[in-house]
Amino acid sequence: MNKNLSKLTIIIVLLLLSFQFKGVAQTEKEPYHLNLAQVLEIAMSESPTVKIAERGVLMKQYYKKEQIVGLFPNISFAAGYNRTLKKQKMVMDFNGMSMEIEVGSSNSYNAGLNMQLPLVMPALWENLKLTQLDVELSLEKARASKLDLKNQIEKTFYTYLMLKESYDFLQKNYQNSEKNNKLINDKFDQGLVSEFEKMRSDVQLANQKPNLLSTKNGLELTEKLLKVLMGVDVNEPIIFDGELGAYEEAMLSKNSPAIADLSLNNNSDLKQLELGMDQLKQAKSLIVASTLPSLAMTGLYQYASLSNDFNFAEYNWFPYSMIGFSLQIPIVSWASTGYKLKQNNLSQQNLQDSRQTLEYSLWVSIYQAIDKMDLARENYISTSETLKIAQKAYEIAQKQYDVGLATWLDLTNAEFALTSTQLQYLQSIHDYLSAQSDLNKIIGIN
Repeated sequence: MNKNLSKLTIIIVLLLLSFQFKGVAQTEKEPYHLNLAQVLEIAMSESPTVKIAERGVLMKQYYKKEQIVGLFPNISFAAGYNRTLKKQKMVMDFNGMSMEIEVGSSNSYNAGLNMQLPLVMPALWENLKLTQLDVELSLEKARASKLDLKNQIEKTFYTYLMLKESYDFLQKNYQNSEKNNKLINDKFDQGLVSEFEKMRSDVQLANQKPNLLSTKNGLELTEKLLKVLMGVDVNEPIIFDGELGAYEEAMLSKNSPAIADLSLNNNSDLKQLELGMDQLKQAKSLIVASTLPSLAMTGLYQYASLSNDFNFAEYNWFPYSMIGFSLQIPIVSWASTGYKLKQNNLSQQNLQDSRQTLEYSLWVSIYQAIDKMDLARENYISTSETLKIAQKAYEIAQKQYDVGLATWLDLTNAEFALTSTQLQYLQSIHDYLSAQSDLNKIIGIN
């Protein structure tokens, strides 16, 4: 009995340990690294925005196929039953005597196939062309959503890199400030510095903490935003790889594009307006086509039976078939057609003016993006040189302060100059890349 109990205890302990190890394996998921290209690749397949746009295209394509089905014969099965409650009577004169005769049967049955085939349908043909334009517009909207998502991810990724490097620098700077503060406190304990200098060092160290925490919070939020744009869980263990410094060579190796070399032919907003104009023109053709005659072929093949009882086994079924043509000529619809055409012409004029206004606005945005790129490049060139000087000045001030040749204020000023220059250096690269991403979106580069 004791042996069995001990075996059962060992089994239970082993099961509990296995469940514990399994839980640890599930919670401690190994993070994986992604660069910008990989982030964009995942987003284009997993982002809800892209999926919604692609479903919209499929819906329009299905609607087009639904319209095409209207060109094929429409065949349906029909059956009917009629019960005569009061039969008709005929009065006939036989040798001067009138005789009433009931006509018809009490029960009437019919069943068969009905067919209708459109032959000349101008409105349906024009509507199919309008549906095709609707499909093209959905495709362009899907492309626009991808361009917008790419722009958002790129700018967010650059912001993430800037915040990550800024946080690393601020954290390193904070650690240096902690060392300096400890050094000043030790000197104060030895009576080598005044209490005012000690208090000023304590205040400076405390003032750096909120900025460090704010940058850390911004970094975490930007990381979550990137995951949301990608279409993955915000708790997914992902490490985004990259450095802003990796884009320095590309930023300096080429000048900003010339205005004469740029074109708005691939701009998605303008393409959507152009497709909208094509839709209005096609809608105008549809209005005219709706006033034209239409011709369809109809036919049926039925079996019918008449009886006064419900003895189905003895019924006689008689076939009946027919084929014909149906012609419809609108007569009164022309009265409203003129007003519809006038409305369509006004809509085209409004859309044309909207397109011209949008085109002017886009060119202004292009000028702004290029100006931002040029300004960011100039700031980078300036700050990269200043950064070397600020770094060297801080090292000199640190050594001079250690040996007593510089005041704490000199060291603080050198540290502040180094921090400001480093942040400006990162900001200039970020601004250039963000402006370049905006420019690519405007000119429609996928």
